[in-house]
Order: sequence, then C-alpha cells, then structure tokens
Amino acid sequence: MPRFEAVVIPLGALIAGLLIFSVFLVSLGKSPADFFGLVYKAGFGTAFSWQNTLSRVAPLLFAGLCVALPARLGLVVIGGEGAIALGGLAAAVVGVWSGALPGALGLFLMALAAMCVGGAWIGTIGFLRIRRGVNETISSLLMAYIAIALMNHLVEGVIRDPASLNKPSTAPLPDSLRVGDMPIGVEVHWGLGVGVLCCVVCWVLLDRTTIGFAARVAGDNIRAAQVQALPVGKLVIGFTALGGAMAGLAGYFEVTAIHGAANASLVVGYGYTGILVAFLARHNPLAIIPVAVLLAGFEASSGLVQRRMDLPDATILVMQGIVFVVLLLSETAYGRIKLFQPEY
Repeated sequence: MPRFEAVVIPLGALIAGLLIFSVFLVSLGKSPADFFGLVYKAGFGTAFSWQNTLSRVAPLLFAGLCVALPARLGLVVIGGEGAIALGGLAAAVVGVWSGALPGALGLFLMALAAMCVGGAWIGTIGFLRIRRGVNETISSLLMAYIAIALMNHLVEGVIRDPASLNKPSTAPLPDSLRVGDMPIGVEVHWGLGVGVLCCVVCWVLLDRTTIGFAARVAGDNIRAAQVQALPVGKLVIGFTALGGAMAGLAGYFEVTAIHGAANASLVVGYGYTGILVAFLARHNPLAIIPVAVLLAGFEASSGLVQRRMDLPDATILVMQGIVFVVLLLSETAYGRIKLFQPEY
C-alpha cells in the first residue's frame, strides 16, 4: 500500500493543482479547455511536438536526480541550477583546451570535468551540513546564485571569446566535440539516452544496493543510522556530490549538444523545474522519467500558449508554482488516508 499511496497522492496533487490553475485562467477570462488543448498540441500532438518536448527532457532528468539523490537522506537540495551553469562552463573550457585531441577523448574529458565541478559544488553543501550544521536548503539556494554570478563573471571576463560581441560566450567548440542526435526518428541529442540510463542506474543504487539501503535508513532516522555505525557523513557528502555530478552532466549536454559554448543561455531554470520533477516523482529515479517528459511538454507549449491565448510566457511558471504548492501540502496526507492503511 505505501507504493500505491506514493503514486496516488502526487497524481492527485497534480490534478488538484491543475484544477486550481484552471480557476486562475477563468478569472482572467481564458478557457482552461483551450489552454490544455494547446498544451497537448504543442507538447505531444505531433512528431514535431514530441521532438520539441524530448529536446527539453534531458536537463530535467539530470536536475531531478540532483534533488532526488540527496532527498533519500532527508536533504532538500535546490541548488541544481548553479551546478548546471558551472558544469557547462567547465565542459566548455575543457573543450576549448582539448580541441586538438580526438573527439571521443575530448568529449570524455569534458563530461568528466562537468561532473567533477558539479559534484564538488553540490558536495560542498553536504559537507557544510555534516561538519557545520548549515541548512542545506538555504546554502544550496545561495550557492546557486553564487555559481551563476561566477559563471557570468568568467564568461564576460577572462575566458570571453573576443568574437562574441552581443552575447558574451566562451570560444565555440569544434564540430568534433559536438554531441549528435540519437537514431530514434526525431532530432533529439544523446543527452536524453544518457539521462534515462542515469535514472535507471540511480534507481538500482538506491533500491538494490546496501549503500542505497544505508542512505534510506539515514534518511528515515539519522540517530538510528549512527547507532548502527553507518557512515552518515560519507553518505551525505557522497550523495550530494553524486547529485551535483548529475546536474553537471546537464550543463555538459547543454553546451555540447545545444549551444556549442558556455554563456547566459545555460541559466534558463532547468534546475528549478527539476525540483518539481523530483517531488512529483517522490524522489524515485524511475518515476522521474515520465514526470520529466510531462513537464517538458508543458514548457514546450509556452510559446504557442502565449501567441494563441495572449497570455504571458510566464503562465506556465505560474501553473508549475501552483502545482508545487499543492504538492507540498499533499505531504500531510501520507499515512492519514484510511484507504491506504492495512487492516489487521
């Protein structure tokens, strides 16, 4: 029954949030039926719509894992946006440096650099939590702003490509260091495949290994974990670093597959949407996959909604915010609904 509860309650929260958002649309004189019809058409209605949606899924998968992995230890880390920015920056810098190397080796070094930088950045949050008692939610949010400012400072300063006039960027990557598309019939880069694979691997780690079991014990009751001599400190730092490495991979694919350089386009809110992805998925790496596809479809529809219904582009963000608030409120329902309680 707990697994059934973990599916029904988030789904109910999603539906309730969309109903509240529908009331918001009616108050603006807009039709909810027209809105959701356009969302379906732009996000899932045609092959081009699916291509537009799937191209946004990869960073949401990685950003969701950045939240979900520490959450198994009871940590609320919301700074994935900063790790995405720094991971992409590290990948771009290493890519320019390794331009003369064979493409496969260069791509590997870029991915490794992005994962190391992202892992170190978010891992620092776990370190501060264990060694200094700093609240991880506050520190991760503040460090996200620091990371974005640091990326902008470097891109607009010492590592700026002089040829990038209107939009400061690092030097463009050579074609040999650009990630191509998967052979699935639509133009979607390999970040999607790697993201799905990472979700599966993380699920195995959390649900099928002793390390994952130890993390769940520590997340449920940290004092009980300490009594059992579990390495709580190493688990916290390790899982936060692993989450940061996932966010760093998101930045890597954004640079190598989309932008071709590091610039302000790395900061588009994927890290923050990833928070909603992880919470809707109940921090289950496998459930992150369909949830990321759903929210990517919502984001892909924002332009069409803006043009057809004369609504601001931020309307989708309003919908996501309402759903997130309702989702947080739904946390109080766990363990209290008699339908889900076993009979003895």
